[in-house]
Amino acid sequence: MSFELILPFLTPIAHFLKDDDVSEIMVNGTGRVFIERCGVIEAHDDIHLTNANLETSVKNIARVLGDEISAQKPLLDGRLPDGSRVAAVLPPCSIGGITLTIRKFQNKRWTLQELVRTGALPEVVRDRVATAIANHKNILIAGGTGTGKTTMLNALASLIPPSERLVVIEDTAEIQLTAPNLVRFEARKEQASDNPGDHVPAITIRDLLKASLRHRPDRIILGEIRSGEAFDLLQALNTGHSGSLSTIHANSAVQSVSRFSNCVLQSGIEIPHRAIQAQIADALDFLLYIERRHGRRYVAELAELRGYNPQTDTYDIVPVYERDFAVAKDTKTTDLLALAAANLPPLTGVRP
Repeated sequence: MSFELILPFLTPIAHFLKDDDVSEIMVNGTGRVFIERCGVIEAHDDIHLTNANLETSVKNIARVLGDEISAQKPLLDGRLPDGSRVAAVLPPCSIGGITLTIRKFQNKRWTLQELVRTGALPEVVRDRVATAIANHKNILIAGGTGTGKTTMLNALASLIPPSERLVVIEDTAEIQLTAPNLVRFEARKEQASDNPGDHVPAITIRDLLKASLRHRPDRIILGEIRSGEAFDLLQALNTGHSGSLSTIHANSAVQSVSRFSNCVLQSGIEIPHRAIQAQIADALDFLLYIERRHGRRYVAELAELRGYNPQTDTYDIVPVYERDFAVAKDTKTTDLLALAAANLPPLTGVRP
């Protein structure tokens, strides 16, 4: 019970929905179809969906999901029962035609051992984060869209002792955990109605974070930090709920702290800048940054956040692992061994 609900409306791309190697299906406003298969984007110009066909399909999909999309409400963001995401935008907000994107829910749950075996997670990083989780350190996982942040969060969460009570909070349920003492909360969108009695108010991540503290969590796992909920998470982390995990969109380990700070500012709570920075330094312990290049996803950085200096307004962030340096170092070591074997002078500029 998932894609069967919408397959009748998407016949031209139904085979992609059934293909386990396809993780995302994208239909642009021009009608061109793209898919992501095994991490690589493919164009399929042999398939073309007309705007009329797309409009009918999207409206029917919205109806199946208990939502609506129209000129008055041109955005659709829904979830199928299996966790797959369906998003659509109508003109004029989508220039040229209707845009439709389906992100398929991945049933496979990657273990830490599999991530190490595939090269996505270096052993030195695995060992360091395993120790951090055992010591109740807070870890922020950063990266761009589709880099595997949730996959990494799932794998790291498996290291949490089964004796601990976990509260998982998500905008859309994606995290797959099998902990024995597990509580799951999911946000709810507002459902407007012409009849005031049928109006359903939104339940936000901030609402759920506040509610979670009354359910005795040992650790809080927040699916993604997007806005003002960063402030509420900050309060929770600084009041005894250490050992938590969360993800955030950012382009580096260092930038993830700035992004977190900006999200705190969106809470609407008046807090001095330096007070926010100090609280973040107290709350976050490790910053794990993931990249995707040429279809491959891997840990690019692990950094430790050790403190904040209010005089200089700077964080003390210590690199633990940097992939580019590690790869360069291995390459240069190989070069040095080859040169030595050939009795040639060593290269210059090799970083120790």
